[in-house]
Amino acid sequence: MAGLMTGKRGLIMGVANDRSIAWGIAQALAAEGADLAFTYQGEAFGKRVEPLAASLGATMLIEADVQDDASLDGAFARLGAEWGSIDFLVHAIAYSDKAELAGRFIHTSRENFRTSLTISCFSFIDVARRAAALMPDGGTLLTLSYQGSTRVTPFYNVMGVAKAALEASVRYLANDLGPQGIRVNAISPGPMKTLAGAAIGGARKTFRHTEANAPLRRNATLESIGGTAVYLASDYGACTTGEVITVDSGYHVLGMPQPENL
Repeated sequence: MAGLMTGKRGLIMGVANDRSIAWGIAQALAAEGADLAFTYQGEAFGKRVEPLAASLGATMLIEADVQDDASLDGAFARLGAEWGSIDFLVHAIAYSDKAELAGRFIHTSRENFRTSLTISCFSFIDVARRAAALMPDGGTLLTLSYQGSTRVTPFYNVMGVAKAALEASVRYLANDLGPQGIRVNAISPGPMKTLAGAAIGGARKTFRHTEANAPLRRNATLESIGGTAVYLASDYGACTTGEVITVDSGYHVLGMPQPENL
């Protein structure tokens, strides 16, 4: 399968460290020949992303704050100036106040609801609009969801609402951008040991539970998620849009735990 992404260029948004899902996707795309650019927010994350990007031969690192229109305008202007066009964008950005990912959903504050939806959902719409302008020949937009969007997951709380809105946005964007040849999809991995995942209350128990009960008796890996992203961004995904593809070793099909864990 080597070379599926040869000649394609894209932007990766949301790498925090080498355990990030966005990093697993970036590695898989680069292995198939893609040229990558990365965004980061703030100096601390920039220092983490720079050596990772360099390891894949990427030289374009762009600071971008999805809550700042001027910052996003500048980031995409630079991308357009240096590359002219892109073929794909990976959006792996989400945020909620950690204090509200450990208690009851009913205690969600107005401020954190607004912040969570703005960063975790609206930012995808916002960058999609800018990215689409750099895709004159079509392309692919990818984002990341989680099963808490459709099923109650302990402590996921307002992030479940944000991911539900994000998945609806995927469908509406897919319809809006389809005539331009732009495909829009989401990948929904199972629990992962990431910086974002660690912020959710009971994360370790959730990880162990899904590993013990998923049909494949394991959790998803960065490699498996990266491979799914390659399929969606490559020409093999030419007729796939508006989808939320689950990569969780089959956990989502269960109605209850395995008999030995009841």
